Amino acid sequence: AVIDKDLAGERLAEIVGADIFLILTDVEEAKINYGKANEKSLGKITFEEAKQYFDEGHFLAGSMGPKVKACLRFLKNGGKKAIITSLDKALEALKEQSGTIVEK
Repeated sequence: AVIDKDLAGERLAEIVGADIFLILTDVEEAKINYGKANEKSLGKITFEEAKQYFDEGHFLAGSMGPKVKACLRFLKNGGKKAIITSLDKALEALKEQSGTIVEK
């Protein structure tokens, strides 16, 4: 069996009743149209926007896909805010000055 760290982290955040779920990765923000001329970084977005982008296939499986899926699941299960960012931008992201921030 394979355990995805992002989805396992979401489950743990849910169990402990966290308000904020922070995923640290090697990039500052999630992107849509990744690698294309119209690539766009995502800053603060809604649950609905994130779900639409996820459903449209903007996030690769094994890369950003599980991270966005974990964020969506966290918010769906009662969390208030989910953030995807890099380690060096974590504090800024918690202040909503960096990263991809997903809220309902």
